[in-house]
Amino acid sequence: QVQLVESGGGSVQAGGSLRLSCAASGYTYSSYCMGWFRQAPGKEREGVAVIDNDGRTTYADYVKGRFTISKDSAKNTLYLQMDSLKPEDTAMYYCAADYSGITPCRRIAKSYRYWGQGTQVTVS
Repeated sequence: QVQLVESGGGSVQAGGSLRLSCAASGYTYSSYCMGWFRQAPGKEREGVAVIDNDGRTTYADYVKGRFTISKDSAKNTLYLQMDSLKPEDTAMYYCAADYSGITPCRRIAKSYRYWGQGTQVTVS
């Protein structure tokens, strides 16, 4: 059974930075997709960035050049480095994982089977 726990959210001024972490446990698969999604009040959950087991990444256009997704496989940890934060980045951020083997990884929430409980990011 896979469990995901996010951390690192908080409140930051516009232009500031945060690094989100997602600790995964119970992972035994060689092929996977992991990603960060976010959801603001009244809006649909949207895919921010995803990464596969080979380290290939895709980003939403609105975070390219500002956010970086990465992983530390030895620690079973996923990261999202967020720089140059904007007020419109304010949302609950969720870590997700999928082991369906479908490639390339997609930034579609319904494709991911395992989810963390989320960490709030507020930019003012």
